[in-house]
Amino acid sequence: MDEDDTGAPVPVRVATRLPAQDLDRARRFYSERLGLDPVDERPGGLLYRCCGAEFVLFRSTGSSPGTFTQMALEVEDIEAAVAELKRRGVVFEEVDAPGFRTQGGIAEIEGNYPRKGARDERGAWLRDSEGNLLGVGEPVL
Repeated sequence: MDEDDTGAPVPVRVATRLPAQDLDRARRFYSERLGLDPVDERPGGLLYRCCGAEFVLFRSTGSSPGTFTQMALEVEDIEAAVAELKRRGVVFEEVDAPGFRTQGGIAEIEGNYPRKGARDERGAWLRDSEGNLLGVGEPVL
């Protein structure tokens, strides 16, 4: 365990776990739509490394409700990333709620975390083949 700025213990690394009722279908989605292939696998699980972190798709009889962002990827150019993902067949969620609306799949989000050095953020959301809600974000400097 490492320590954060306050001296509290924190994990050395974060590893996300995403459920998949059909692991073969999920593998195809992540490869064909997101351009990600597993770096390792075991019975019932696929290990991915991306952007200096790792995540696992695991065979599960349950599913996520998909009502919250389960994993997000941060990109430098969200418009280019969304356009490329759309070209690969990804469908982005459209949201129209008070103070929060997507246009062309991308939302302008007011505020950001001071330590990230950005004033705002732009975000987009998609569902994988298993119904997991994934985000794509770009800090606005």
